[in-house]
Amino acid sequence: MMGRRPLGRQFGWLWAAYAVSAYGSGLGFGALPLIAVLVLHAGPAEVSALSAVGPAAGALIAVPLAPWVEFRRKRPVMIMMDLTRFAAMATIPVAYAFGRLSFVQLLVISAVVAAAKIAFNAASGAYLKALVRPDDLLVANARFESTNWSSIAVGPPLGGAAIGLFGPVTTVVADALSYLFSALGITAIRGREEAPRTTDKSSVRAGAVLDGWRHIRRHPGLRALYLNQMLVGGLIMATEPLLAVLLLRQLGFPPWQYGLAFAAPCVGGLIGSRLARRVVARFGRHWVFRTVGTLRAIWLIGLAFVRPGIVGLVTVMAVELAIIINMSLYTPVLATYRLEHTPKHLVARTLSAWSIGQQASIAILTALAGLLADVTSPRTALTVAGLLILTTPLLLPRDDHTPQHEPELARSHS
Repeated sequence: MMGRRPLGRQFGWLWAAYAVSAYGSGLGFGALPLIAVLVLHAGPAEVSALSAVGPAAGALIAVPLAPWVEFRRKRPVMIMMDLTRFAAMATIPVAYAFGRLSFVQLLVISAVVAAAKIAFNAASGAYLKALVRPDDLLVANARFESTNWSSIAVGPPLGGAAIGLFGPVTTVVADALSYLFSALGITAIRGREEAPRTTDKSSVRAGAVLDGWRHIRRHPGLRALYLNQMLVGGLIMATEPLLAVLLLRQLGFPPWQYGLAFAAPCVGGLIGSRLARRVVARFGRHWVFRTVGTLRAIWLIGLAFVRPGIVGLVTVMAVELAIIINMSLYTPVLATYRLEHTPKHLVARTLSAWSIGQQASIAILTALAGLLADVTSPRTALTVAGLLILTTPLLLPRDDHTPQHEPELARSHS
């Protein structure tokens, strides 16, 4: 059974740190836009900028960080990124208490947190590859995926209740503290981490920042999966603000129904992530990429047909449930493949390149979808996104690019 497979105490601390951070982020889900609206009375353009420009700026900041992460011990990097996020988020309640909170501050914090998240994920992915056996990577990634979806299911409803009871910065405090506790959990991991070995000047070479993208470009399987993931993830995330306007403003859904429509389907994340290892064992990884990767894409068009009332609510929940089950099954398989087909000295830069591309895609497609919705309507923009995502399975790898010699080929390109 996947859920009972022992991975050791060291992984347990890493998983616990991830869980604390994930649940803190779940509680603080959407906290910055909410504070912008409730405290600073920001308009739609400012809220959109906060959701798109901040993370996009964070992705740019993360580009030169990739080599820095690569050639350092990963545990100190993870701790530093957690403490950076804690310090950034902690400035919000302090500024709020003194009446000095500003929109520019929220924008800067959004960028800093986004950059630190990319660097943290790159370091943690590299550390995970060194921490667990290769045969256990899929199990470990599935556990992270399961934790992520459970935090999204539980966190936002509790966060909304906390804001109603204790004020608009409550969930920001919880989110900030979660990063502090995550840092403490990572500190508790025992054992000396091997220092990265550098045999040349790659740690300071200017082109080192691009090595992650070079590796992805040269690997047929990773290249196809990267392009597919950018479009699928970007189009799915671009529909969130459109759906918020459609459901809350045009169709008159009460806020609790809107929250329920997104929280309840997250149980599908627990289902998909727990099935990942069994499905791979039975059908193979390439089948997951082709079949489950296609199933992620075919449901989004259903959001364009949402109607008022209970039928509309059930429609949204059914579409979201189908997407999440397939995403949560697909994602740990993709994460494992990515680690297995990236040599050790390129892991952090490759994961950074992947996250930066994903974040940039989300920002660009969200902005374009918003512009289209302004010119036409949210329903039209949802329809276009749903039709475009139907083309993304064409980008999935047609062949199983898993020959035994690929890691050695990747090393020769460094």
